[in-house]
Amino acid sequence: MKLRHVLKALILGLIAIPSIAFAKEKPNIVIILTDDQGYADVSYNPHSPPEVSTPNIDALAHSSVICTQGYTSGHVCSPTRAGLMTGRYQQRFGIYTAGEGGSGVPLDEVFIPQRLKPAGYVSGALGKWHLGLTEEYHAMNRGFDEFYGFMGRGAHPYFDHSDMNHPIYRGLKPIKEEGYLTTRITEEAVEFINRRREEQFFLYVAYNAVHAPPEAPEQDIRKVTGDETRDTLMAMIKHLDMGVGEIVNALKKHDIFDNTLLIFLTDNGGSGAMHANNAPLRGFKQMDYEGGIHVPFIVSWPAQLEGGKKCDVPMWSIDLFATALDAAGLPMPKGNEKPLDGKSILPALKGDADKLHDELYWSSAGAKGKWAIRSGKWKLVAEKARIELFDLENDISETTDLAAKHPKVVSELTGKYNAWLDEMADPVSKQGKRWNPDADTPASRKSKEAKKVAREKAKAARIKERESKKRGQNAESS
Repeated sequence: MKLRHVLKALILGLIAIPSIAFAKEKPNIVIILTDDQGYADVSYNPHSPPEVSTPNIDALAHSSVICTQGYTSGHVCSPTRAGLMTGRYQQRFGIYTAGEGGSGVPLDEVFIPQRLKPAGYVSGALGKWHLGLTEEYHAMNRGFDEFYGFMGRGAHPYFDHSDMNHPIYRGLKPIKEEGYLTTRITEEAVEFINRRREEQFFLYVAYNAVHAPPEAPEQDIRKVTGDETRDTLMAMIKHLDMGVGEIVNALKKHDIFDNTLLIFLTDNGGSGAMHANNAPLRGFKQMDYEGGIHVPFIVSWPAQLEGGKKCDVPMWSIDLFATALDAAGLPMPKGNEKPLDGKSILPALKGDADKLHDELYWSSAGAKGKWAIRSGKWKLVAEKARIELFDLENDISETTDLAAKHPKVVSELTGKYNAWLDEMADPVSKQGKRWNPDADTPASRKSKEAKKVAREKAKAARIKERESKKRGQNAESS
């Protein structure tokens, strides 16, 4: 009788073990997103100049998978963040520019922590939010359990936090804060890991470093380049690199690093205004050349991914949502749920897939007329009437425009882009989706016929407005 009870207990215990083990196998997920960091402003890049030193980021890179074809879905801050948090083209919900994204992502869009929460994840967001200014767009109203950082605008002073119109928040409340902001964000990240180490967590660390303004502790600014802004940038990068090292060390201290999916990337290309270095890429932030969208991109998960490797498969920030779900063993959206445009990058990182996307698309809508498409080795870059074609396999620096030599490729890629854009929403700012050359043509240069059409349209609009007013007055008097 006793033996039967003992065997029953052993069997029940063995049955229980897999579920416990499975729960432990779910990784923590950490995304470190830096701001405006140059492609060559990490010293693991062989093109980095001698003044760049990022030993902690380098150590992470060399023990991880370096994604050599890592992109962001925007060439400025908030569009990339909107795409990252939703796993969808941000243009699907009308966000094409920084101003549009900074005003807020529609509330019916689902963010990463909202999908992770039912699986038991606790989530924290730290640093730069830039996805809405008012409380309904606050990180803690988009699925995060904790928040420390600032909500609005792309930039924030690093030392002076006294402007309560643009405050630092803890949770939903503005606070008075002191200290160098990069250091403070790091301290908050380490404290979150210390407190939540026994739980499964998602930690989003969005440094505003190294976005303008150029500010760093005076003692760390070394005059080595002859360029004051560049020298300050190096000091800012030093503190950013130290922060990455402290986050990694906190994970290792609690023996949870190996089963943490840690993704490091920046939100767009390095900024020309901050004298960033994007070598060997052409261009800077706010451009669709590689220097504006091709970024440092590192993925670590020692329990699942072999480190010390490179992955050459094109991938981008929109893929991180699907990757988080895949890593956590959660299903992709289905049925009436909004589908993701991103794909899990894990198969590519494990060597099981050599392609994730047929094409990648970028668009800033009609006001600036900037757009691009990458398909295989080909990349088409457009700004208003100018269209250029590049072979990225042989010309990563985009030095040679091949549009005249390959008109069929230009036509094919233009058609694919236009078909994609047709599926996207109109910009929330009410600008046009496509560039309108007439909008840039001064009245003095328009043809007589064009001027006549414009006058007739304006006249019709005035007549319509007058009739509408008359109807309103008649309704009031009746």
